[in-house]
Amino acid sequence: MPTYASLITVDDRDVQNAQELASIWGEIRTEFEDHNAELVDSYAVLGEHDFVIIFEATDRDSAFKSALTLRKHGLEGKTMGLIDTDDFSQLVDEI
Repeated sequence: MPTYASLITVDDRDVQNAQELASIWGEIRTEFEDHNAELVDSYAVLGEHDFVIIFEATDRDSAFKSALTLRKHGLEGKTMGLIDTDDFSQLVDEI
């Protein structure tokens, strides 16, 4: 399945406290599955963004729905497609 990453910034208006934020990950995981996607990993980060979320989706529409799911939970994100570095090397070799 194609892999995606979302750089997440928490919208303070939608998420009131750390406990509430911690409780939504299970809901997000379930909603991703409803959209034919899988939440592979998530990390809290220091810096410009608050979290990085890695997920796989069966197709572009599933990826869009998953990204919208994050927003629905007050997580503003920038989502991008990823390619494994070995696969990238193979693409470069084909040029």
